[in-house]
Amino acid sequence: MKYSISERYNTVVITFKGKVMGGPDATAFHEEIKNLIDNGKTNVVADLSKVNFMNSSGLGILISALTSLRNGGGDLKISGASDRIESLLIVTKLITVFDHYKSLDEAVEAFNA
Repeated sequence: MKYSISERYNTVVITFKGKVMGGPDATAFHEEIKNLIDNGKTNVVADLSKVNFMNSSGLGILISALTSLRNGGGDLKISGASDRIESLLIVTKLITVFDHYKSLDEAVEAFNA
């Protein structure tokens, strides 16, 4: 699981790349989320526009991050999910749990609205 972190307008953007499938990278990612919360950065967008595959463990990573961020007073929004990932969210009913947007700009704007 590859990802990069940047900031836009007081919002942290985590851009995932390739396959999001959990594994040992999940632990490092959870530490990253914890550090963001500890530093008061609780508005996060998960940019999935460069993800070509996600399994249930990948969804679990996003759910865990969402829970941690909401408990820390923030939120996690999803942007750029492919049709395949959006179908996965619909089938699992997680589409009702996550705020999701077509573009990264829309997701970032949602925090500033």
